[in-house]
Amino acid sequence: MSTEDEAQNGGASQGNATYQRLLDEIREGRLMPGERLRETELAERLGVSRTPVREAIRQLEADGLVAHLPRIGASVRKLDYAEVMELYEMRAVLEGTAARLAARAASEVELLELAALNEQLAGAGTGPEASRLNRIFHATLLDAAKNRFLARSMLSLQRALMILGPSQLYDSARAVEAVEEHRHLLEALMVRDGAAAETAMRAHIEAAQRMRIRTLRERDRGMDDF
Repeated sequence: MSTEDEAQNGGASQGNATYQRLLDEIREGRLMPGERLRETELAERLGVSRTPVREAIRQLEADGLVAHLPRIGASVRKLDYAEVMELYEMRAVLEGTAARLAARAASEVELLELAALNEQLAGAGTGPEASRLNRIFHATLLDAAKNRFLARSMLSLQRALMILGPSQLYDSARAVEAVEEHRHLLEALMVRDGAAAETAMRAHIEAAQRMRIRTLRERDRGMDDF
């Protein structure tokens, strides 16, 4: 490999790493909706040059997570109320379908893994670890559905959901509710009842939607106080 090729590969690797760091910051709420993404400031904070930052912002824009606003520049996208509702409606449809398909197609090993993940989630409390386990639980269920087209559709939706910020599993009451909702889903999956599994998953997503809307309204009211 030539020196030029090595430099190009190193640049691509740095761009990917920068992209992943910014993606994590959006997911965790450290970069908030509407916040400007200034290349110079981000490069200094992340310890990289402006080139990988620029590449990362371009990729985030392609993902639909960043928008260019007049007289402002690149900013984390903000979703309005209607868009949030539409996102959760589609999530209920897609994940409900995944649950129905998984009831038929999941192996016994996959079902046991889902049950084990939920027990780990129950013991994780709240915060980043609970959020991570919850993502793995839903990803494992999606894999168990064994439908590649469904998986691709969910990937696009999951990217958009990141704009909403931190997982609701930072809230202790919601964390407990989510574990119990997962258990209802698992009961349906274990007996291979596709209709019941879909109903349980839709109820789970709708509960998350209600709390998300409440959280967004409280945030907006708090901003109005300033």
